[in-house]
Amino acid sequence: MAGTVSVKNLNVSYHGKEVVSNVSFKFDSHKLIGVIGPNGAGKSTLMKATLGLIPKDKGEVSFDGGSVERVRKNIAYVPQRTDIDWDFPITVIDTVLIGRYPKLGLFKRPKKSDKAFAYKCLEQVNMEEFASRQIAELSGGQQQRVFLARALAQEAEYFFLDEPFVGIDVASEKTIITILKELRDSGKTVFVVHHDLTKVTNYFDDLVLINKELISSGPVQDVIKPEIMKKAYNMDFEVLNQMGVGV
Repeated sequence: MAGTVSVKNLNVSYHGKEVVSNVSFKFDSHKLIGVIGPNGAGKSTLMKATLGLIPKDKGEVSFDGGSVERVRKNIAYVPQRTDIDWDFPITVIDTVLIGRYPKLGLFKRPKKSDKAFAYKCLEQVNMEEFASRQIAELSGGQQQRVFLARALAQEAEYFFLDEPFVGIDVASEKTIITILKELRDSGKTVFVVHHDLTKVTNYFDDLVLINKELISSGPVQDVIKPEIMKKAYNMDFEVLNQMGVGV
């Protein structure tokens, strides 16, 4: 099935210390998948290793049965805001245009049609009026919407977003999750590293729950059972229920 992502026995280490251990899961297209777990659980590391952005010790990752390199042009990645140099002198529209480059080919420059498409993507995230602004002049939520527009401009099949809702306003969060659901409904595969447990049932179809190793994966209601969540968060049932977890 187009859009299938499979991870098998993935292990990742930093400076000789294992931070992701023997993680396996598989999801098909038309899925909006949350990657959750406590702080330091290895969520971002898992996403980066899945995309081949950092080396893995061992394990297999496949997209539609092939390697990540084979589908690289069809993968859109939005890193954490803390990983982005916001002082780099670039405008909003030029930031979004970067998303067109995988479609252009080596040494080719964007055409008028590419710039028009970039504006259309800005309109999707309600940021068209800021096209000529420097990205450093924007609020956190506005910056995140611009980077989502860049991902949309890529016309990818797979979308990976690392903590897109951290430090943003309510309106921006609503805009982003609405677009992610629309991508899911159009047949895309969307992975989101996420930390707010109170929203997982409203935001996601499936979850990957890790704490260095895989605790559980699958449909949201199968994963957020208190006895499963406690294995990852080491919290009492009462605390988890206050956070909206469980029945």
